[in-house]
Parts: sequence; C-alpha cells; structure tokens
Amino acid sequence: MLQAIKSLAIGGVIGAGLFAMVDYAFSIPDVHFSYSTDACVTVLNYAEGDNYSCENLPTKFNHVWVQ
Repeated sequence: MLQAIKSLAIGGVIGAGLFAMVDYAFSIPDVHFSYSTDACVTVLNYAEGDNYSCENLPTKFNHVWVQ
C-alpha cells in the first residue's frame, strides 16, 4: 500500500512538471523576422500581460522566418 502511494505521488509530481514545461513552451512569444532583410517584422505575444514588440524583444522567443 505504501509503495502504491509513493508511486502515485511520484507520478503526480512528474505529471505536474510536464504540464508546467508544456505551458511555458506555449507561452513564449513568436518573433517574425524577414527572410530577405533579417529585420524583425512583428511579435506575437501569447501570455497575458506580455507587451513585447520589435523594439522591446523578449529574452527568449521562437524565431520565425517570414517573407
């Protein structure tokens, strides 16, 4: 019985950690860069409260090439 409780607790911690990682990965902004000029075109903010722009780039973002 005690082994089953430990297994469930460990599984819950692992599941919560995976959920937190996925949630963080999907909240990172996308920054679109022009393929021809290598300049920032636009920033897509996904997390509520983020107000990033090409002039104010986040420290971590998904680099997306556009035409």
